[in-house]
Amino acid sequence: MQYILVLQWPADSEADYDALIAIEDALERALPAAHGFVDGHDFGAGEMNIFVHTDDPLEAFGDAVSSLDAHPRWAEVRVAYRPAEGDRYILVWPETLQAFSVS
Repeated sequence: MQYILVLQWPADSEADYDALIAIEDALERALPAAHGFVDGHDFGAGEMNIFVHTDDPLEAFGDAVSSLDAHPRWAEVRVAYRPAEGDRYILVWPETLQAFSVS
């Protein structure tokens, strides 16, 4: 897979971690294999992230929107992707996003 798509939320509690696991499970079930695969998560430093390896990050993002937009935490999501062998993120969502990093 050529890219890593990252879905990120603010987080700092056990309830946030439980939400992360539920979101990750839902995304794993909804993401077609042709659009990539969920490759885990991390939690800490005030954020939680889900990582998706994909050849088409915008298609994978579309799948995430379709499967997660009704989730109460979706409104807080920040999304970006980078080449698997790179470190510069390309901003995806929200449209007003100015910067993105993974701690």
